[in-house]
Amino acid sequence: MSAKSFSHSELLEMLQTGNIPQKQLAALRLKEVNNQTEADILVSNLTGCDGKIREAVSLKINSLLREKPECVKFFNQAEVFADATIDINANICRLIVESVEILKKDKEFTKVYLEKVFGFIENAFDELDKIAFRDKKYVINKQLFKLYWCLETLKNFVDDIESAKLLDILERSSKEKEYTIREKVAQIAVLTSFEELKQQLQKDENYYVRAVFES
Repeated sequence: MSAKSFSHSELLEMLQTGNIPQKQLAALRLKEVNNQTEADILVSNLTGCDGKIREAVSLKINSLLREKPECVKFFNQAEVFADATIDINANICRLIVESVEILKKDKEFTKVYLEKVFGFIENAFDELDKIAFRDKKYVINKQLFKLYWCLETLKNFVDDIESAKLLDILERSSKEKEYTIREKVAQIAVLTSFEELKQQLQKDENYYVRAVFES
């Protein structure tokens, strides 16, 4: 397959009906999306399918948004992008967060996207509060991973979130024992006027959290 040439329409057909290698190859080979339908076909493979496909699709979407600004308007599937933000594959999460940084210019996209991310955060808080000491570490890590990437994407939306709501999320997150969560909180806090929170984080026991304020 790698040695064969495919037309634009053949690549789109493979994205719709192909197997795992075919969809992966089609996503990587696709050079453009020309309308809403084509973008929807690509985005439909961003969640709910094999990880090889999801990663190829997230990479392609990221590159299209950067290299083909005329197609940005077609990537308006905010709920799908929110789901992909907390994919189990960190590479996909990173690519989607970078993509959303471009897509946030659409206010309706931002509204829908943030609503779903806020839901993920609340769910993570609820699950972490219910976790008992005897629970297996992977159960805890799953929620921390979700919270980590939700905080990572919130860095791009500081000016779009009501101050009281953002402060509430940051204060609750700052109580987590996992330092990488507190580091993300610090990275957001430096972009705000939450002085009390910043002072607290500047005294954190972990060097990487404190270092955010020294850079």
